[in-house]
Amino acid sequence: MGVTAIRRAARLALGTASALGLARFAYGLLVPAMREDLGWTLAEAGTVSTANGLGYLAGAVTTAAVVRRWGAAAAFRWGLAVTAVALAGTAAGDVFAVLLAARVVAGASGAVVFIAGGVLAARSAARTGSSTPITVYFAGTGLGIVLGGLTIPGLAGQWQAAWIGLGAAAGLATLICWTAPEPGEEPAGRAGRARIRPLWPVAAAYFLFAAGYITYITFLSVYLHDRQAPVAQVTLTWTLLGAAVVAAPAVWSRPITRWPGTRALALLLGVLAAGAALALLSSSPAVVIASAVAYGATFMAVPAAVTAYLRTVVAPTGWTATLAAFTALFAAGQTAGPWLAGLLADRTSPAAALAWTAALCAVAAVLAGARPLLEPARNHTEEIGARS
Repeated sequence: MGVTAIRRAARLALGTASALGLARFAYGLLVPAMREDLGWTLAEAGTVSTANGLGYLAGAVTTAAVVRRWGAAAAFRWGLAVTAVALAGTAAGDVFAVLLAARVVAGASGAVVFIAGGVLAARSAARTGSSTPITVYFAGTGLGIVLGGLTIPGLAGQWQAAWIGLGAAAGLATLICWTAPEPGEEPAGRAGRARIRPLWPVAAAYFLFAAGYITYITFLSVYLHDRQAPVAQVTLTWTLLGAAVVAAPAVWSRPITRWPGTRALALLLGVLAAGAALALLSSSPAVVIASAVAYGATFMAVPAAVTAYLRTVVAPTGWTATLAAFTALFAAGQTAGPWLAGLLADRTSPAAALAWTAALCAVAAVLAGARPLLEPARNHTEEIGARS
């Protein structure tokens, strides 16, 4: 794989840095300050995350039509621009309706970026014969997490200033990666059908993963705050989590590319479940940091593994529709997850949110590792070969 392709993938990765690292996951760092200032319960904090998830679901459902009309590159660029504006608008969060609207918009535009960028990365992977562009693209999320971890805890609860800063950072990311999509690569107006039914075990695992993983990162700061962790520990934990996301391609690109079927996906989900459970064993800084690093090294590799797997069993004309359908399932899971986990945590403790992540990802790992999973994939590959 050439240096030019890696550089292009790295620029595309600013899309996930903005749409997920900033627009989705930075909220977890801001929950303690917003909860204290606005008098929220954990369920209400989860509702704000759910609003973002609803927007994400709406964006996932409409992305295929957007890409058909304007192409993946245009959808990627303008989705980033809207995300930056929505992030800055979240600073008006003292008006709850405005806050919810901004989070819905950020979720919808983030889904467009996530899917369109994933299609662009999949095309690059097809040209280079490697899944590295895909893993690099999703690892960009870690850059946004690192930025949030280095800046937000030190703002001493000034969450409105944090949202404005996140909007500015997203705007800068938009400018830098505006020309990242390769020119002339758009087959706009052509799209195949989504393939879901033959791949239902993968889809079910992806749904459970989405409902589980998001609660960990949404409530990790609350968990630390509940244990009176100092700002330095929160900053270090969050920064190392993001750094682990960035480093994930070095660990997972080869298994995702070379292991057959969904073996890499099953292993990723198993490690993710174990990492989330680790923090439940002890609240000592070393254990919590180890949990965060294990989580960071795996959670964005899961969408990369799913995307890479779909690329091998779905015809290229069906990538956008299938990825959009899987992302809709993903969005539905991460919409319900924080709210349900927040209700559970209100009735028990913030640690319940981490247990939720561990349990759901463990079940997802079992589904992904089930042997019958390989049969639909192999049959569908043969179907694609027969049509071609």
